Amino acid sequence: MENYNLPATDANLIIVVDDDSAVRNSLKFSLELEGFAVRTYACGEDLLNEAAFPSCRCLVVDEKLPGISGIDLIARLRGQKVIAPAILITTHPSATLRSRAADAGIPIVEKPLLGGTLFECIHGAMISSPGQRY
Repeated sequence: MENYNLPATDANLIIVVDDDSAVRNSLKFSLELEGFAVRTYACGEDLLNEAAFPSCRCLVVDEKLPGISGIDLIARLRGQKVIAPAILITTHPSATLRSRAADAGIPIVEKPLLGGTLFECIHGAMISSPGQRY
């Protein structure tokens, strides 16, 4: 796994939305080791109910959430003018989900999250959209 040596500041904030506390905590720990600041949410509604949406560099969202799905959460955020890059994480994505994500320009990283694939995807999203924050 490559270490990008980023200072853990709000300028490098990653938002993680996953209902599995073990995954959420593991991602938070791993991303912080990579130098990112991290805020976590257990469901999409928790993020949508934020009084002030936190400015972030990237969203990492699980597809299978209670209530609103990950892809629908990202669509709602886009409707609220949140333009930070988003990455969808899931197990066994359907052809429909793959198509919908591709149409929206959202990469999918499949679980289990092994190796550095997710970190490479986050880094790539941040480089390709350096000024896109919300």
